[in-house]
Amino acid sequence: MKARVVIIGAGPAGLACAEILSEYGLYDIAIYEQKPSAARKFLMAGKTGLNISHHEPFEDFITRYDHADWLYPIIEKFDANAIQMWMQDLGISSYVGSSGRIFPNEMKAAPLLRAWLKRLQQRGVSFFYRHQCLAIEQQKLTLLDLKHDQTVQTHADAIVLACGAVSWPQLGSDGKWQGWLQSSLIMPFQASNVGVLVDWSSYMADYFGQPLKRIRAWIDGENPQFGEMVISHYGLEGGLVYRCNRALRAQLQRQGEVAELCLDLLPDLSLDQIVYKLQQGKKQSLNTLWQKIGLDKTKIALIRDVVPKQDWTDHKKMAQHIKQLVISVRGFRPIEEAISCAGGIKLDVLDENLMIIGRQSIFACGEMLDWDAPTGGYLLNACLATGRRAGDGVHRFLTR
Repeated sequence: MKARVVIIGAGPAGLACAEILSEYGLYDIAIYEQKPSAARKFLMAGKTGLNISHHEPFEDFITRYDHADWLYPIIEKFDANAIQMWMQDLGISSYVGSSGRIFPNEMKAAPLLRAWLKRLQQRGVSFFYRHQCLAIEQQKLTLLDLKHDQTVQTHADAIVLACGAVSWPQLGSDGKWQGWLQSSLIMPFQASNVGVLVDWSSYMADYFGQPLKRIRAWIDGENPQFGEMVISHYGLEGGLVYRCNRALRAQLQRQGEVAELCLDLLPDLSLDQIVYKLQQGKKQSLNTLWQKIGLDKTKIALIRDVVPKQDWTDHKKMAQHIKQLVISVRGFRPIEEAISCAGGIKLDVLDENLMIIGRQSIFACGEMLDWDAPTGGYLLNACLATGRRAGDGVHRFLTR
């Protein structure tokens, strides 16, 4: 009789775990998912183009994570190159964009998910949708069949938690699994890859939704990063500010109410070059002068809102503001709006197989673990890699 493995959650980590286990042909694998279909967050993320990983040297790639040393051996076994080969094996061709991000040729998530689910079903993996896990006691699970509104119980020789974190709860990651574990095992969740709060004046209302292009951003003590962000009614959002989330969060924890985000609005020009250009336009209006040195209307509006008016005509001070415009950040948008979360099951309570120490036969993987990364394919790559590690861990546990 085959050993029974139950996986809670049909997101990328849970599916990756099931795939590894199905390769052995030794297990009765059941995936329970509280939503009516699999990988809803995965599909939502792929609506604007599924960025599944990032093509860069692995030694650079792994530094994007906050727990790089812990993740290193896990992701090394399923890195960006392995993901492209895996996609190709599913019949999904991929390409590397100009930014280094890896996308399926069709850009969408749905074709990849369909091919993936088909493979799992052909290998005998069973899916139970609209089944919400209520409790886990040793190797027994209590679930609520949402379709028939009745409680069911099942057993497993091994249980894998792939329940996600707490962002986008409407897609299934509601964090209720925290009630199944001791609070001492969990690092509190915090929003990551989320917009930041800035107190704009009413002057900025006409620029909400406008991008700040070709800029650098950093927090004191950190290396500047290049990209773009968008001015929002609540502050700033977009890939570049998301990459600064971790450092901003740390600064807020140290300093209290406000953190400082620094922007270089003209990274292609040096401070001296900007001073020189400003000095050449003494008879021009400020707007004309600022536009001539390369500032667009959105950047000019930002300067007018942030820089004291008495500095506008001081060329040296203005050049310094342009090269290091300090934005006061007072917090983050709600965690429900975040693309991902920091926090989760503490890494030091997991053994090398991702089994929870002290909870025999219970494993965990994906975003519910305490690691963090920016957008750009790093999140999905780690979910897939930890899911596969959990699958291998279950196999080692059941065959030891």
